[in-house]
Amino acid sequence: MNFTHLFAFYEVARAGSLSGGALRLRVSQPAVSREVKVLEERLGVLLFDRLPRGVALTYA
Repeated sequence: MNFTHLFAFYEVARAGSLSGGALRLRVSQPAVSREVKVLEERLGVLLFDRLPRGVALTYA
């Protein structure tokens, strides 16, 4: 886990979507998805519920 993973998580949570987080970070949406996925794998929990129109934070 590094600052990039945490910052991607923060921006996605603020934006409410992976694509919105990518716009805020000025990177591609697949890159943000990978960062969030790696963070979730390292923590062993799902951080976001993937919804048809965005994401929602899980309790974790």
